[in-house]
Amino acid sequence: MGTTDSTSTDHPSTGRAAAGRDRDDEGRARNARPRDGLGRPLPYGQEGVPRQPEGVVRRPEESVSEAQRLLDEGKPFHAHEVFEDAWKSGPEEERELWRGLAQMAVGLTHAARGNVTGGARLLRRGAGAAEGWAAGGELRPHGIDLPSVIAWARELAAEVERGEGVPVDAGARAPRLRGAA
Repeated sequence: MGTTDSTSTDHPSTGRAAAGRDRDDEGRARNARPRDGLGRPLPYGQEGVPRQPEGVVRRPEESVSEAQRLLDEGKPFHAHEVFEDAWKSGPEEERELWRGLAQMAVGLTHAARGNVTGGARLLRRGAGAAEGWAAGGELRPHGIDLPSVIAWARELAAEVERGEGVPVDAGARAPRLRGAA
């Protein structure tokens, strides 16, 4: 019996080396597979949308501006990653705010993918988290019109459940984080 070199073993469904799994510096699995604007995987070799870099520390106002740009471009999956970075790198007392915004962006992602149940559930969960955070009295953190964003999420969740416009156009249905333009 000889030893098997795992780097030469091909994965049966992709023909890729089994040991060639994408990993970050800490050993966590990362998938370098190209993705579309809603974060769905595309076949290897196909051109996808550039990924949002992870772990970027931004000032809160920069996070809001970058997330709004991505939402306006119909890329709520990417906006969720911006909110997630703010959630993970920001002050403890703001984590629930950023987590709620990330959940709302993921809810929009699911609604745009046609996932009624997941979209509505995440939109409401994110709205509830943001509303819970706002109960502390701050309604315009970092310029975000939180009452309007919460109302947007709840209205879109109800619309998605009624089957109006599912899947939704993510760019056309993006929230205005700082209120009406």
